[in-house]
Amino acid sequence: MTPQGTSLIGQSAVTGDQAVIRAIDPASGEALAPDYPGLDRDAVARACGLAETAYATYRESSLADRAAFLEAIAAEIEALGDDLITRAMAETGLPRARLEGERGRTCGQLRLFASVVRAGEWLDV
Repeated sequence: MTPQGTSLIGQSAVTGDQAVIRAIDPASGEALAPDYPGLDRDAVARACGLAETAYATYRESSLADRAAFLEAIAAEIEALGDDLITRAMAETGLPRARLEGERGRTCGQLRLFASVVRAGEWLDV
C-alpha cells in the first residue's frame, strides 16, 4: 500500500485540482507525502452518482452476496498488512498495538455483520 495522492472514483485514480490536503505526523508536525489535491464539485458529484448507482444494484443483491462482500472487505483490509499499520501510526501517533487491535476489531465486526446478514433473522420474516 503506497499512497498515491489520488482519489478513487469508480475504478479510476483521479488527481484533483483544488487546494492540497496533507496528512501531518503528530509527533513531528511534518507533512507526510504525498499531497492530496482536493476534488472539484463535478468530481464529487460523479463519485456520488456512482455510489447511488452501486447502491441500486447492491440493494437487489442476495443476503449471501452481501455477506460475501463484507467478508471481502475484511480480507482486503488484512491484506494491506503492515503497510496500513505503519501509515496509520505516522498519521495518528497511535501505538502499533492499538492500531493492530483496531484493525482486528474492525475485521471481526465485518465478519460478524456478514454472519448476521447471511442468517437473515433480522428481517423478521
